[in-house]
Amino acid sequence: MSEATSETAFEAVGGQHSGSARAWIARRAEGVVLPLAALFAGMAAFSIFLLVIGKSPPELFELMWRGGFSSWFSIQNTLSRTTPLLLAGLCVALPARLGLAVIGGEGAIVLGGVATAAIGEALGGSGLPGPLGIGVMAIAGMAVGALWIGGVGALRHYRAVNETISSLLLAYIAIAIMNHLVEGPLRDPASLNKPSTQPLEAAYRIGSIPGTDVHWGLAVGVVACILCWVLIEKTSWGFAARIAGGNMRAAQIQGLPVGSLIVGFCAIAGACAGLGGTLEVAAVHGAANASLAAGYGYTGILVAFLARQNPLAIIPVAILLGGIDASGGLIQRRMHLPDATVLVLQGMIFIAILFSDTFYGRFKAFNPELWTEKA
Repeated sequence: MSEATSETAFEAVGGQHSGSARAWIARRAEGVVLPLAALFAGMAAFSIFLLVIGKSPPELFELMWRGGFSSWFSIQNTLSRTTPLLLAGLCVALPARLGLAVIGGEGAIVLGGVATAAIGEALGGSGLPGPLGIGVMAIAGMAVGALWIGGVGALRHYRAVNETISSLLLAYIAIAIMNHLVEGPLRDPASLNKPSTQPLEAAYRIGSIPGTDVHWGLAVGVVACILCWVLIEKTSWGFAARIAGGNMRAAQIQGLPVGSLIVGFCAIAGACAGLGGTLEVAAVHGAANASLAAGYGYTGILVAFLARQNPLAIIPVAILLGGIDASGGLIQRRMHLPDATVLVLQGMIFIAILFSDTFYGRFKAFNPELWTEKA
């Protein structure tokens, strides 16, 4: 091979690598720019809504910043609300990688919390060391959540029941079961105004991270996001799930265990949500009561969609929405707005996120297939 030919081949290979790198960066950039654009579009639409009702958008966003991120106290309040959003977001994101829209994580959260409270009451006076007791309660909460959402996957695979409808209806059933147990068989007779289960012993409560008022559940949620990312991106099971999510029929033809993937990923998703319920009981409330149905499972839908079903991206998105949620009380007091104001904002952002899906692959800057080759 001549020297000129060698140089030409080297330049060709180098150009291919450069093009591949540019294509990879472009696709990654699209996954960041479009969700951010949808976020700002939702906020802009909400600003118009505020102007219509005679309120000041700059004042609201300033209060949102002050209530969620402006001081160490507000940051701790935000991080405390972030933990259930991390795990609720995973409950939506994991099945979504298979093309499934599971939106009933709220049911797994409340049942996971009830299971935690019931096991904690059973362990009372047993002398089991605190860390072991917390571990047993966490396993119980995760198991119940896995069975609940895993059942959604089983219905989808074996009976072709739409997972969106079944998971949503099962969430209402789960809340009804929680109310029955908390107000009936598991009720603490001393809880008069607000029915609750027996409070957990101090040894079975999850404490705060040293130097903060944020409980250790935050670290658990972050670790769960990292592990789920490793599962999806670095394992053969996750690779098979991504293939099935791209084209489930083709995955079946190629012999991939689509049924096991659907049920398995839904079960893992439910386990994450059930763990969220455990943390709410063991670290926040100290008992199971109606406060478990706080809507975290539904906010988790927005978290997952804004993060594009990326477990690592769920972490900053959950922090952002946790800050918005933490500022709700301040906004209500200062601007005399109803407590549903934050929900309206989240709804507008969610609509903008869904609308932004229509733009993926349409911008030349982000789509290597539309690039023209240089002469």
